[in-house]
Amino acid sequence: MLARAIYHVPVFGWMLKEAMTGSVTAKILFIVNCLLLWILAILFFGYPAIILPALTAVPVMFAILILITKG
Repeated sequence: MLARAIYHVPVFGWMLKEAMTGSVTAKILFIVNCLLLWILAILFFGYPAIILPALTAVPVMFAILILITKG
């Protein structure tokens, strides 16, 4: 149900649906588009666009480390 809601977002949903069900080229182009969007955010917003993904990655990596050591 959440995937259907995300797929209804006008541009991003179409790209995500194509990346999930499409060919390898669609997956690569989706990753390239995400990277280019991040670079555009860095140019537009500056330092916060660099540091916020890094700060978000900290708890994600912490959870991954816990899962690795628990198993």
